[in-house]
Amino acid sequence: MSINKNIKENITEVRPNVWEIPSNFKREMKVPGRFYLEEDALSSLEEGAIEQITNVACLPGIQKFAIGLPDIHFGYGFPIGGVGAFSTRTGVISPGGVGFDINCGVRMVRTNLTEKDIKPKMKEIVDKLFVNVPSGVGSKGKIRLKNNEIDNVLDFGAEWAVENEYGWEEDLNFLEENGRMLDADSSKVSEKAKKRGIPQLGSLGSGNHFLEVQKINEIFNEEVAKTFNLEPGTITIMVHSGSRGCGHQVCSDHLRAMDKAYKKHNLNIPDRQLACAPIDSIEAENYFRAMSAAANYAWANRQMMVHWVRETFEGIFNQSAEDMEMSVIYDVAHNIAKKEVHNIKNRNQEVIVHRKGATRAFGPGRVEIPSEYRKVGQPILIPGTMGTASYILHGTDIAMEETFGSTAHGAGRKLSRTGAKKKFTSDEIKADLKSKGIHVRANSDPVLAEEAPAAYKDVDQVVRTSDSTGIAKIVAKVVPLAVTKG
Repeated sequence: MSINKNIKENITEVRPNVWEIPSNFKREMKVPGRFYLEEDALSSLEEGAIEQITNVACLPGIQKFAIGLPDIHFGYGFPIGGVGAFSTRTGVISPGGVGFDINCGVRMVRTNLTEKDIKPKMKEIVDKLFVNVPSGVGSKGKIRLKNNEIDNVLDFGAEWAVENEYGWEEDLNFLEENGRMLDADSSKVSEKAKKRGIPQLGSLGSGNHFLEVQKINEIFNEEVAKTFNLEPGTITIMVHSGSRGCGHQVCSDHLRAMDKAYKKHNLNIPDRQLACAPIDSIEAENYFRAMSAAANYAWANRQMMVHWVRETFEGIFNQSAEDMEMSVIYDVAHNIAKKEVHNIKNRNQEVIVHRKGATRAFGPGRVEIPSEYRKVGQPILIPGTMGTASYILHGTDIAMEETFGSTAHGAGRKLSRTGAKKKFTSDEIKADLKSKGIHVRANSDPVLAEEAPAAYKDVDQVVRTSDSTGIAKIVAKVVPLAVTKG
């Protein structure tokens, strides 16, 4: 659906590829809406996504802007590719600003292998990864937690995984939040969410989640690439997954609580999907602690899968993961709310930043960034779609000033899964990937049609917009060699 004429007439370009809807567009808006889009992407943006940004701008305590990033599209409450930051004194917290797949995110592992090393073994690699890293709708992990262990996963995240010999201690240094949100409280997670999470820990899931073997194809910034230890021609592995049924249930549980809370607290909201509660309320505290626990589950989940990736490569190449230099480049969260300090009106203020389908993009000097990367800004991982390139970028000062240190998280859908299945067949997708030399394994043929590259926006354009507006800068491009899907 195209943008209606009334909204179009009220959008102004504040600088190239940066657009605003003024706060007087709706009487209830407290801040402007701001979009980071090339002009043709803006003209084709769904009306619903624009409307959602203006709705987010109406929420109590929102600071500076309601933000739409270059991969913005219609979502639940907030658009996907949306960011909102709320004062810890006057603001609210909304599950719709995080979404159902809490801490869906991406982790990338480097290696010293080259395409020449892996090409003769490519079929074996993809087949064994498909077996060793469980995937698919309702997929179950390879381990069985004891009843009390799920609480430790929720409370300690990737720390729990490392303590249980899934991965290396040094991995934790290169995970956002070091793989553990300290506000997590497993007692705020329902028994139903825990029961859904117990069998699924250590599994990829389905939909747009994937495990991909890639090659660093091009370096755009040699200095930053050197800081990130990226070598052209070497192999990387990317894991894209989240908190599985556990996170979905946490969101569902607390949406019901928030639906009562916003009425109880007399909050005037423009859309029931933005159900929220004041940050100092018990409902907000319960949600934040449960959401943090689900985020920890996701970090533990990716930690375990990376461990099995390393084991797979060790078995195939008869070398240790250390000898293959299979270290973590970084791990980023896409759907999360976090307490952060940002400069607002020339003073540092604590806010709750909601990122929904958005990647943290902290610029140089922030203490949250690993010390090895601090001088250049954090690594940003923007995955493409099945069969297309993915990118590594770095955070910037512009992002800190304008987007609360945020940028895009991926290509963003332009066709629904149903629409994609009507337009594409799995046989077409397999043939297209094969023609490009990309090996693929999936649990079901319909997934391949649903995840067809043409069902998504152009990741090159998304990354180009992030780069041209300065909210992230391109470092390197990777291309897929093999992919497993749920």
